[in-house]
Amino acid sequence: MSVESAGNVILPPPIAPVPAGASRPLWSVMIPTYNCAKYLRQTLDSVMSQDPGPEQMQIEVVDDCSTGDNPEALIKEIGKGRIAFYRKPQNEGAIANFNTCIQRSRGYLLHILHGDDYVLPGFYSEILRLREIFPEASFLGCRNFGVDEDGVIGFVSPRIAELEQGGRSAAAFYYSTVLQFCGVVVCRMFLEKNGGFLPALVHTADCEMWTRAISQGGGIVSSKVLSAYRVFPANDTSKLMRAGENIRDLTRLNLILEERFPDFSPMRARLRAALMARSQARFFAKRQDSTASNQNATVWREVAPFSARVKETLKDHLRPWFRS
Repeated sequence: MSVESAGNVILPPPIAPVPAGASRPLWSVMIPTYNCAKYLRQTLDSVMSQDPGPEQMQIEVVDDCSTGDNPEALIKEIGKGRIAFYRKPQNEGAIANFNTCIQRSRGYLLHILHGDDYVLPGFYSEILRLREIFPEASFLGCRNFGVDEDGVIGFVSPRIAELEQGGRSAAAFYYSTVLQFCGVVVCRMFLEKNGGFLPALVHTADCEMWTRAISQGGGIVSSKVLSAYRVFPANDTSKLMRAGENIRDLTRLNLILEERFPDFSPMRARLRAALMARSQARFFAKRQDSTASNQNATVWREVAPFSARVKETLKDHLRPWFRS
């Protein structure tokens, strides 16, 4: 079944070139935000501390109609005119906001940095170093920490050895999201030629874009950890996990990757999705969140192969015997 016939995705939205004659800095640091002013100060400080000046870097916050805070006031306080602010006329959701960030960018190198994430010292100079090694690359990245609400480190993303000197293999992204937005820079020219983020993917649009950019334009990834991705109960990822929608979205991505890459294994991808759903169901059950647990259990039954469902059912029936 093709992706289009499955009704899962539409073509990427077109990205208009920067108008002729417009001033073009090297960098566009575009910061999408929605009700996360609590963390936005750290985000902006992390960029401003590495700011090479307005001739070299566009810095702009794109607000998706926040209702719970006032990011514009914070930007005026911190930026003192250096940081541009754009408030969308209506809330359209995260993926649409990312595409708005692309359209409003003017730089050659685009860094979409979520309003609750941040970069570490040396991030932008390291991306330039990678560009010298692999100047034709459309995708440039570095590893990231995963941090909680207080900035405590919980995990670090793995090395991607096959891309440390540059290449076109996107295989590292087939079965896991090994890098987050905060550590990724994409050349705007690639987006102009190949379109923006797929609006139909609510959770995996980043992974789809990364595989597209690497396989079509080439990519290079540093072994250094120079960005931080924040994970907390109120963010979009956590909300999608409660409903199991991150798993359903993963199955949509898998259809795309199956058609795009001959070496992609649909069975391995399906087992991964099933394992994630089962793990999330148990995670929420331990926290006595029966609604979220049941929703994820339903998704597990939808995506798990028949053999896996039989195996897990037998385990559930036999487990009380071994406990006694």
